Amino acid sequence: MKVLLSWLREFAPIEGDPAELADHLSDLGMAVEGMRILPPLDGVVVARVAGLRPHPEADRIQLVDVELPGATGEGTDGALQVCCGAFNMSVGDLVPLATIGTNMPGGLEIGKRRMRGEVSEGMCCSAAELGLGADAEGIMILPDGLELGAPLMDQIGLAGDVLYDLEVNPNRPDAMSVAGVARDLAARLGVPFQIPEPTVAETDEDISTVASVEIIDADLCGRFGVRVIRDTSIGQSPLWMQLRLTLCGMRPINSVVDVSNYVMLELGTPNHTYDLALVPEGHLATRRSTGGESLVTLDGTEREMLRGEGLIVDRHNRPIGISGVMGGENTEISDGTSAVLLELAWWDRLSIARTSQRLGLRSEASMRFERGTDHELVSIALDRFCELLDGVTPGGVSVCRGRLDGRGALPPISHVHVRPARMGHLLGRPFTAAELRDLLDPIGLRCASGTDGALEVTIPSFRPDVVTETDVAEEVARHYGYGRLGRTVPRSPEPGRLTPTQHLRRDLRRVLVGAGLSEAMPNPFLAPDALRRAGIDNAEPVRLLNPLATEESVLRPSLLPGLLTAAAYNTSHRNDAVSLFEMGVVFASPPGDSSPSTLPTETEQLGAIWAGGEAAEAVRLWNLMLTAFGLDASLANAGDLEGMHPVRAAQVLLGGQAVGVVAEIDPMVCERHGLAQRCAWLQVDMEPLLEAAAAIADHPYQLVSTYPSSDIDLAFAVADEIQASQVRDTLQAAGGDELRSVELFDVYRGDQMTPGTRSLAYRLRLQADDRTLTDDQVAQIRQRCIDEVESTHNAHLR
Repeated sequence: MKVLLSWLREFAPIEGDPAELADHLSDLGMAVEGMRILPPLDGVVVARVAGLRPHPEADRIQLVDVELPGATGEGTDGALQVCCGAFNMSVGDLVPLATIGTNMPGGLEIGKRRMRGEVSEGMCCSAAELGLGADAEGIMILPDGLELGAPLMDQIGLAGDVLYDLEVNPNRPDAMSVAGVARDLAARLGVPFQIPEPTVAETDEDISTVASVEIIDADLCGRFGVRVIRDTSIGQSPLWMQLRLTLCGMRPINSVVDVSNYVMLELGTPNHTYDLALVPEGHLATRRSTGGESLVTLDGTEREMLRGEGLIVDRHNRPIGISGVMGGENTEISDGTSAVLLELAWWDRLSIARTSQRLGLRSEASMRFERGTDHELVSIALDRFCELLDGVTPGGVSVCRGRLDGRGALPPISHVHVRPARMGHLLGRPFTAAELRDLLDPIGLRCASGTDGALEVTIPSFRPDVVTETDVAEEVARHYGYGRLGRTVPRSPEPGRLTPTQHLRRDLRRVLVGAGLSEAMPNPFLAPDALRRAGIDNAEPVRLLNPLATEESVLRPSLLPGLLTAAAYNTSHRNDAVSLFEMGVVFASPPGDSSPSTLPTETEQLGAIWAGGEAAEAVRLWNLMLTAFGLDASLANAGDLEGMHPVRAAQVLLGGQAVGVVAEIDPMVCERHGLAQRCAWLQVDMEPLLEAAAAIADHPYQLVSTYPSSDIDLAFAVADEIQASQVRDTLQAAGGDELRSVELFDVYRGDQMTPGTRSLAYRLRLQADDRTLTDDQVAQIRQRCIDEVESTHNAHLR
């Protein structure tokens, strides 16, 4: 949307620095995408064409004798002679003349030159050459009455004018007009705003005798206004109107069309003109199409209408226009038109939008109808059209008495209950009812006192976008100024932080990295064969209906296949001793009696693999994790774990519940993956591990004793079915507070052992916090440990 500052000033006394006004417009939500102060065009003056002569050496150039007060040249009778390639001038016309020494907007400096042997003492200018329009084919013809020799921009009233190019969002239909922009800017500056009341001289002929209006579908057309204008003559509109239209992006065509576009830009109310002689009995009606109807629009294209789309029809129900989009060719204004039927309506926004989009006919008019026009301006806009057309038509026009004003279903007057406290909450600054009234009344949102100190705000017809209290808050913010509101960061009732479980998960990751493992992130999608190769035969995987790749069609039920593949890849690249871990989700199929919509069961697990490691590596890491979290756990031998070595595997028990596995991977599984060395494996369910760690509110540090320690070694002969961890637990319990550590350092089977037994050798470290242990005290603890193991496990000391 482009607007001229001089045009805005016709609605309000707007003054100030153009750049500051641009800042105000942007702050009001109409971002200024471009600002152009019209050049003064120093050296371009008003001149009269005194004579036209052909150039003796060039057919496409004529010699123009230009009359300029006080100037003499080489033309006829001492006039200035200009060589010109345009032929649209006549003797007596007033034209812009760029005198010698003038710097043109495009950078050209005008000098005295010879063209094909003839001297040129200046340049007659087109609108494009002056930056005042797009017409570059002919010289700009100026209106009569201008002062010869006077600066052009002063004479046409554009000296120092400012052109703003505004970005208007779809929720601001009021800003699609000069009056709407002026209203907002006047409110910001605190100056009065008013739409002038048009003056129309009417004849005695009553409009009801020559025209009529009918609204058949009230939901399509809420208001349909009509005026009849006689004694029209189609000609050029005055230069000031052409310049305003051109600078605002509209192409001047003729007086009637230019006035129509001018009213649309000025008031935001599109209108349409019909040749009264081509409309039977001057009757206009609006209805929805029954489907299968067609008409040829003004662009010469035949349009097929769908059922429900809006039409304007005549007395014989013949379509003569598409509602709010484009008129028909069968009632078009022509050079012979002497009477105009002027229509200005309010249409249902969605109906216009659908029709315009389907037909691909998006115009300045349809864009305004889609956003919403002001039905209260119908009468004023009709009269403004008549006033302007009377002023631009030589001899004036005759306007029939009265208007036709058909009424359909108009939107009801809307009221919004506005609470000052709510405004303060939304905008971060307290507002009183008086402050809100001062901000809202100037933009047409009329405020009345309500209950409990609130305001009842009446929404004007030109603001269909304002519906709720929040919308009113936006208007308050715009006119108070977003910059003045300040910046506040809303406080969250729950400040962002990690949960205890998230902290523990991060701590666990640090423990694993500190132990020398690297984190891996294998793909959760597997090939069905990958499970068999990993020794997992009994799991029923979740199968994908639409896999990204056919070879990855199941969700993993274990982390083992992915980490095995990662270890094998590293080994194939000569990284033989790789150790990896992953924290990820595994998936299990829902029970067989579940409904088809039941989702798979998801479990978060920790998996770790050591290429070249033994089961003891997994045990050591598990013990390290227990130490880090202050937990106690035990191991239970297991020989039937899928993918694991049959005699080098154990279940991890936490609180008596099996939560994982420490083992060596089955050598056959390793071989299938190209791993020639042993591989240690640790797998733990994360949820019970983290829950147990989170249940310990405080994990106090243990004091380091400054007193000497004593080590004793004990070897027991125990049955093969007794686990080494069970003996260790017995020693730990019997040793009491002075037993600081128990380490299994030797396992012996041989000829010296009874069949079915083995020797387990433990190193016990004894230390007290407050004293040095005597030999007798050490001996007592030693004997207590021996007695407890022998009685509990039917063992004997070797």
